[in-house]
Amino acid sequence: MTTPNHPSAVLADFAASLRYDAIPDAVLRRTEDLMLDTLGSILAGSSARAVRTIADYADAMGPTSGPSENLVTGRSTSPVFAAMVNAAAAHMVEQDDVHNGSVFHPAAVVFPPAIAVAQALGRSGPELLTACVAGYEVGIRIGEFLGRSHYKIFHTTGTVGALASAAAVGNLLRLDSEQMLHALGSAGTQSAGLWEFLKDAADSKQLHTARAAVNGLMAAWLARDGFTGASRILEGSQGMAAGMSTDADPAKLTDGLGSRWTVLETSFKFHASCRHTHPAADALQKAMQENNLKAEDIERVETHVHQGAIDVLGPVVNPTTVHQSKFSMGTVLAMIALHGRAGLAEFDAAPGVAEVADFRDRVTMELDPEVDGAYPLRWIGKVTVHTRDGRRLEARVDEPKGDPGNTLSRPEIEDKALRLGTYRNAADKATVRKVIDKVWALAECEQVGPFVTAA
Repeated sequence: MTTPNHPSAVLADFAASLRYDAIPDAVLRRTEDLMLDTLGSILAGSSARAVRTIADYADAMGPTSGPSENLVTGRSTSPVFAAMVNAAAAHMVEQDDVHNGSVFHPAAVVFPPAIAVAQALGRSGPELLTACVAGYEVGIRIGEFLGRSHYKIFHTTGTVGALASAAAVGNLLRLDSEQMLHALGSAGTQSAGLWEFLKDAADSKQLHTARAAVNGLMAAWLARDGFTGASRILEGSQGMAAGMSTDADPAKLTDGLGSRWTVLETSFKFHASCRHTHPAADALQKAMQENNLKAEDIERVETHVHQGAIDVLGPVVNPTTVHQSKFSMGTVLAMIALHGRAGLAEFDAAPGVAEVADFRDRVTMELDPEVDGAYPLRWIGKVTVHTRDGRRLEARVDEPKGDPGNTLSRPEIEDKALRLGTYRNAADKATVRKVIDKVWALAECEQVGPFVTAA
């Protein structure tokens, strides 16, 4: 049978045929970095109410033991329920990674299903890393393909996440190109995730990643057993782009496959908040440091942002929960001004604090043509700070901390993992240290086992 050469099929063939020895060493090492970052995020999110609700559902519906590790409860279960719960936790504390150009958080929907399935099938560390690279490369390109219009309404991590999960799991299942195309078709028809939840401080974001991970896993597993899906789910006349985008570009689906590695373009999140707040947060921090400012010196702050930031952050006017506060530009900048950082502990203490609310209400967002024109490939941070003594100070950051050109070193990644993993006593330092050692040794691991419960 001749392999079709339309974009969906080319992408599926890449995901099915990708092997460890074809991946550059730098890509593999970055995948390890991103995996450790994600495991820390899962542990940090494990005690959150929304995550625990999903974990309780999994306990009620799923088996009480199995081959895959539920990092939230510390017990074993089936791959589906391990992927579901771990994916929900990965996205909880807003510390998981992001790819700028696709405005997509691949880690939360790639690593949980891939790890769960690798554990269930007894796959090796190199096989797990290969599958995760496949998930990133497929998911990021689909996010780029769907464009800015998609992100305005749809949470790309929820929609594209199902296909990224399917690509990763399909690679572990050793699907051929035709089966992988069916897996992507079945995953795409289940794509979902709308931004409306932010206005109500609802828990939907955790459901988005949980369901994307599971839907992709299910799509790949079904495809292995002959279940068919749409062959042009992405670019077809009634496919995802037709229903979810007005600026889709099919060329982006196959851009540089096998030569351009989007894993290397993926950013770490330094602040514990929505990525749209990070450029302005870094710029404010720069302005305060360069001018020796304190919070009480500042009259107001204008942030110069791209339209995507306004679309996502604009509806959050009066945040009522810790999670919603992370989508409030004013609250994030208040953390920077008052504490010098916007970390987990700072957000936990923020609700109801008068000085936080006071600073928040003195921050505005203004659409900036330069910033908007560079987005999403570059996330420029620009602020204008008006001081109480009448000064007008400007600062800009061209690459926020965590971006590929301003990335985290391995010691910084380890430090972040330790802070995340021990947050709210999710794990002790010795356990997190063992997790770190296991991730760094994945390339020599013959069989992926538990990361925490038997670390």
